[in-house]
Amino acid sequence: MRLSIIIIGDEILIGQVTDTNSGAIARQFGPAGWEITSIATVGDDRAAITEAVNRALSQADLVITTGGLGPTKDDITKTVLMDIFGGELRHDPEVAANVRLIFEKRHLNLNALTESQAMVPSSCRVIQNRFGTAPIMWFEREGKVLVTLPGVPFETEGMLPEVFAAMMQRFAPDIRLLHSTLIVSGITESDLAERLASFESALPTGIHLAYLPANGFIRLRLDGRGSDSIEPLFQAARQQLIASLGDLLVYDGNATPAEIVLERLRQRGFTIATAESCTGGNIAHRITSIAGCSDVYLGSVVSYANEVKSGLLGVSAFDIARQGAVSRAVVEQMAAGACQKTGATCAVATSGIAGPGGGNAAKPVGTVWIGWCVNGHVESEEFHFPGNRARIIDRATDVGLLGLLKRI
Repeated sequence: MRLSIIIIGDEILIGQVTDTNSGAIARQFGPAGWEITSIATVGDDRAAITEAVNRALSQADLVITTGGLGPTKDDITKTVLMDIFGGELRHDPEVAANVRLIFEKRHLNLNALTESQAMVPSSCRVIQNRFGTAPIMWFEREGKVLVTLPGVPFETEGMLPEVFAAMMQRFAPDIRLLHSTLIVSGITESDLAERLASFESALPTGIHLAYLPANGFIRLRLDGRGSDSIEPLFQAARQQLIASLGDLLVYDGNATPAEIVLERLRQRGFTIATAESCTGGNIAHRITSIAGCSDVYLGSVVSYANEVKSGLLGVSAFDIARQGAVSRAVVEQMAAGACQKTGATCAVATSGIAGPGGGNAAKPVGTVWIGWCVNGHVESEEFHFPGNRARIIDRATDVGLLGLLKRI
């Protein structure tokens, strides 16, 4: 079965807001056998929305839109869809009750504009939005379905499982799609491609390997597409790929470096702390963004100033003066100090120059020392990361986590 996605909103077109809804929808439907035929972004323009919807309906069995469902004048998706599918606006008591309930939970006063969300086209079936006030609308014509989702990512992601379940009842995908993700580190994308060249050339029809490089690691996604007979071929190819990767394979599955680190720490009964200078707490943020991390993660010291490095982490002021804050001696003492101060088994420490200023000929912008302490054993490495400040911080964060993964 074929699916087209339309993202509606001027804020998306001008780059004020980044679209995450299309990815969430594709990740929900793709593994279940849906072919994503197109993803289109259009502004809050009647002609553009109409053209995008008609084009999508000509290509796919299911069209999902997000955005343009609010109560303000620029939210015109509802009326555009009435032009396409017919009907007239009617008051839906169940939607009105849902809107009131949402506002009561948030302790907000309900105004007339928001109450107008209860006006929905008579040509649609309504699915109550349990995460917001804009109702989800299901239109159908000549065996094809269009479903509207809200533009707010929290609401779309919250309602996706329910919409997905309804679509799986309405449609039965006629092909199988298989996916497997492997995380690889310690090799460049081009070197990995050379290593896997013979494997790729021997892949059966319907099986494909994709390279998805990130900061310090590569996601390999093996895809299989076909009838039920694709399953044994896919599994055989997957096992052959794992064997070809050898010790380059970091993780069998799709996870972030922080998620992988937490899993390995739990397996070994270890705990972790961080001591961060140039990354400014980003490693701690990555870890604490994961629910349940408190059984492993103990705490962090963001030691931006040299006085904090010395006063809280026990870094030698003499070493800072002699070698500089961005050095092997300092970052190793930071890592050891984080373990000593928190009682953690492991620690990651960073000290570097994220820019755009602060660099020199000896230590240019992008120079980062990363230190690791595991059970009292301390190691460190110097890195030179390209890019702007945000990219350097993200790269140091991922490399710091992956470096710890190797050492535990």
